[in-house]
Amino acid sequence: MKTTTLLLLLCILAGCVAQAPNRNPLETELETLRKDITELQARAEHKEQTIEVQHLLVAHQGAGIGGVTRSLEEAEKLTAQLWAEIKAGADFDALVKKHTNDSHPGIYGMTLGEGDSRKNLYPRKGMVAAFGDVGWRLKVGEFGVAPYDSRKSPYGWHIIKRTK
Repeated sequence: MKTTTLLLLLCILAGCVAQAPNRNPLETELETLRKDITELQARAEHKEQTIEVQHLLVAHQGAGIGGVTRSLEEAEKLTAQLWAEIKAGADFDALVKKHTNDSHPGIYGMTLGEGDSRKNLYPRKGMVAAFGDVGWRLKVGEFGVAPYDSRKSPYGWHIIKRTK
């Protein structure tokens, strides 16, 4: 009996015991998305007066965007899948073109001051709150996600790239 216990202990330490079966990739993608959102929300905002972002909107039925039939749950799952592709190096502009529920290219300038729509520059307070909350936490070239929130991001999930 002692030999069996000792062999089992040695096997566990050596890593030869069968590991738990692989998890569902979508569950892992959802966990990663939620973790990354939480980490970004914990960052301090940058102090720049003006920024520019490109975004990919993943809307859901009932968000006020015409023609969208996916549920809230389906929208989050699609966001997680797209987020995984972006983290793996996918062409963001191509994903925006294919998947956004806003118009391509989805590039907006935002300012803490007065906007000028003729110059595609909008006041931060005139945009969906979560849009600016993410944009001002990103460095140029970084990506982040504004999750659906009935007050701060009522149209769905925004995957955002800071461009300037």
